[in-house]
This record gives sequence, C-alpha cells and structure tokens, in this order.
Amino acid sequence: MILIISFWFSLLPYLAAPQPAAPSPVTVASKDICRVYGTVYLERDPRYKNTASYTVYLGDEEAFASMVVYRESNKLFADGTAIWHITNKKAFADHVLYVTDNRNFADFTVHFTNVRSYAACRP
Repeated sequence: MILIISFWFSLLPYLAAPQPAAPSPVTVASKDICRVYGTVYLERDPRYKNTASYTVYLGDEEAFASMVVYRESNKLFADGTAIWHITNKKAFADHVLYVTDNRNFADFTVHFTNVRSYAACRP
C-alpha cells in the first residue's frame, strides 16, 4: 500500500505542471480603405467612436482626399469602390465610420462628388 501511495506522490509534480498554452493566432486588422463601399453610416457622436471601423475626415478639396465618394441614392447600386449609400440607421449599415473634425486623427479623408465616374480610391 505504501508503495502505491509513494508512486502517486512521485507522479504528482508531473500531473500538476501547467501545460504550455498554444500560441494564439496573430490577427492583423485590414486597413484597406478601398473596400469601404455599400451602405455606410456616418457616426458623429464621440461616445460611439470605438464602434466605428474607420475614422474619416470630410474634406472640401478633392485634390487632398484619399477617397472621392459618390453618394448613391439607391443602396442596390452602391456596389463599387467609393460608391456609398448613406443611411441614417446604424443597424442597416455595412460600414460604420466615425467623422472627426481633426484631419490628423482620421484614417483617411473623404470628398463627395456629384459625378459617379469620378468616384475613386487613392490609398
């Protein structure tokens, strides 16, 4: 009996040793701004800034914009790069973007155009 107990006590350090954890996969956030198209909600409330996928600055100059966006009135036709249907309901949006007043805090700059063929992405 003593032999069995001593055997279990000799195995105890091996049983209680913590197992090495498997390395967690590294996820890299994709910051491809050219994939932002479709239904877009523009968040302006700073309390919900962390729920947005990107921070944008709405600029007046087309020359300095990272993306020239055409506003599509029908969401079914907002199917190309830099073609957005702006929605007023966050739940219906494909992308939520936080609008900032400071250009330095923005991930990219947006300029809206009235001509669909001028819509372009300049990463």
